[in-house]
Amino acid sequence: MSSSRIRQVLTVTAAAVIGVVALAVLLGATGLGGPATADGPAAAIDGYDLTTGRLVGLVGALAALAGVVVGGLAVTRPRSRIGTGRLGATIALVAGLIGVVLGGYVVAAAEGGPGTGYGIVGGVVALVVGLASLGLGGLAMARSL
Repeated sequence: MSSSRIRQVLTVTAAAVIGVVALAVLLGATGLGGPATADGPAAAIDGYDLTTGRLVGLVGALAALAGVVVGGLAVTRPRSRIGTGRLGATIALVAGLIGVVLGGYVVAAAEGGPGTGYGIVGGVVALVVGLASLGLGGLAMARSL
């Protein structure tokens, strides 16, 4: 696979991730699919319902996980491989930042604990894995200089 083709694939993948993140944030801003209902505290959220908080937490956790994978490749593989060097480090840093921001947003906006539908568990996972992605991306960036 040529270098230009790899850049095209990475660009399309990054655009798709940014699009999903933008959609999740827009859904959260409009209140569509929110966890709370007008029936009061007696109304329960099913464990399988995908609420906005859970969606945003899930997107953040997946972005951070992708950053950990790419950051790990960038740290352990030689520069001649795909996803290594400065490009891999940059992808890991951006994905980690997305995970930390979305996870922080979900944790800050949650009004209840686990099981309430606010996505607090996904937000915490996104925060932790996002920090790991930022660490790996920073290490890979330092090694590529």
